[in-house]
Amino acid sequence: MLKEVRHSIAVVFIALLSQNTFATGSPSLPALGALPDQTSISGLSSGAFMAAQFHVAYSKDLVGVGIVAGGPWNCAASNPAVPPIKNAVSTCMDPCKYSWFGCSSDLFPNSGYLADLANATASQGYIDNPHNLHDDQVYLFSGKNDKTVMTGVVDTARDFYHKLGLKDDQILYNSQVNAGHAFVTADPDHTPCSETEAPYINACDIPQAQRILKHIYGEMQPAVETPSGDLVRFNQREFFSTDMTSMDDDAYVYIPQNCRTEQCRVHVALHGCRQGISVIGKTYIEQTGYMEAADNNNIVVLYPQVKKSSNNPMNPRGCWDFWGYSTNNLPPYTYFRKDAPQMKAIKSMIDRLSSLPAQLRPQQ
Repeated sequence: MLKEVRHSIAVVFIALLSQNTFATGSPSLPALGALPDQTSISGLSSGAFMAAQFHVAYSKDLVGVGIVAGGPWNCAASNPAVPPIKNAVSTCMDPCKYSWFGCSSDLFPNSGYLADLANATASQGYIDNPHNLHDDQVYLFSGKNDKTVMTGVVDTARDFYHKLGLKDDQILYNSQVNAGHAFVTADPDHTPCSETEAPYINACDIPQAQRILKHIYGEMQPAVETPSGDLVRFNQREFFSTDMTSMDDDAYVYIPQNCRTEQCRVHVALHGCRQGISVIGKTYIEQTGYMEAADNNNIVVLYPQVKKSSNNPMNPRGCWDFWGYSTNNLPPYTYFRKDAPQMKAIKSMIDRLSSLPAQLRPQQ
């Protein structure tokens, strides 16, 4: 019976790649029957803040997170007396940049306050209960030469998770590499490790994507040199209803060969600012190492996409929304909640991947 189901999934998968084309000209994201309780997420910079945001908000459904050069959940609310957009570009990045009175720890995100806020927000039903985080795995990284998001900000992400009950062995934190503001790899052809320059993918002799996935999922098969699965461009627009999300029309998903016939895990990889496909094409997707690490380990990699916009919303660098631009930076702020437009869109994509193809769903 199981073999028949797997064969049916494979047939339906192939059919879905050639059908269901929407207005963007790209096919629909396929339903793969992926494992619904083995999803994780990671990101760089604004993608890291978004990953932390999503991990805590949907903690019931996730098993781990990778945060590269990012801070804690709802970092932009660290100082409630200051608008989130101002916190985002100061407290959550380089809190001491404009300080004339030294670099006090009080200028950094308040992990205790944010942990209490997470519990309060959960009690209102806006995010999942943080107790769901207790068995999750967290990977953190901060480059010693990162002058964009300071190491002290990433430190507060570690402290935030500790205050919500995670133990030391659940958190893998590397802040000892002389890296700039970038996702790091072991590819010597990438930007020198200590630099901060486009496309923000640096050669630091560290296969970071592989380490993120290994920390979250445990022992894995070695990364492959050449992925043999399918990198599929799909219509992302069907997952959001307004351009205020700043999300691009299309996005990508990588599907290993085995995941055509077997239930696989899903990992969401979020690019940083100025790294979307509208700016650098598939560079972040193809050069960060996620596909090579996922290919032989039955992991589908979802690459949601944000594009830049000058106004409505104001997102000139194509960043993920961790401060409220999707509601024009006006209260009530919802960017950190499950019902925020970008959050809902990503969750809907995960749900699609986890759902069975229509032909295999039980008849009503």
